[in-house]
Amino acid sequence: MTDILCEEIYIIYTSSNVFLSKKKYLSWYEIQEEYSDYVASLGPWSAEEVIDFLKEEYSDLEQNAEVQVTALAAQMEMAKELLFIKKN
Repeated sequence: MTDILCEEIYIIYTSSNVFLSKKKYLSWYEIQEEYSDYVASLGPWSAEEVIDFLKEEYSDLEQNAEVQVTALAAQMEMAKELLFIKKN
């Protein structure tokens, strides 16, 4: 893995989506304040831990876990929605 993947990442569950965030939070209360439909969160974890978790838990990702985590690390934005395969 590259150095850019050393950041700590949260997985944030809302009632409508799942997000990856590299923003630093002091507690889940801060996350809840930022996401109005907050349900739960995991982390902070290393990028490698997030990738391993996503690979194990989600077989329906639109792009594989490593691609999505790497995209978050490379972008200026602090969070991105986790993309799943759309079901018809």
